[in-house]
Amino acid sequence: MNLLIQIFINGLAVFLTAYILPGVHVNNFITAIVVGVVLGIINAFVKPLLVLLTLPITIVTLGLFYFVLNALLILLVARIVLGFTVANFWWALLFSLVISLVSWFFHQVAHTK
Repeated sequence: MNLLIQIFINGLAVFLTAYILPGVHVNNFITAIVVGVVLGIINAFVKPLLVLLTLPITIVTLGLFYFVLNALLILLVARIVLGFTVANFWWALLFSLVISLVSWFFHQVAHTK
């Protein structure tokens, strides 16, 4: 049941963030849930490998390349999921920052009982 709540919260965060940002478009809530699931899978399996491979450049840029990596993964999800579009790299970067804040807030609300 906890996994279903996590998926719902991630979908809600994607949907709300896409509503806030004009450069990001999600067709409907089901698409937002699919985006949340695909993003979670990519963050669980692909991102650790990419973080390891780009560790030298991340260290040289004092961690700022990590934001670039997040934006690139958002663009990858936009290419995979139909109905989810991101206008360009900068919208993807802003989307990754805003969705982090929104999902953090929703997770805090969900775990406060």
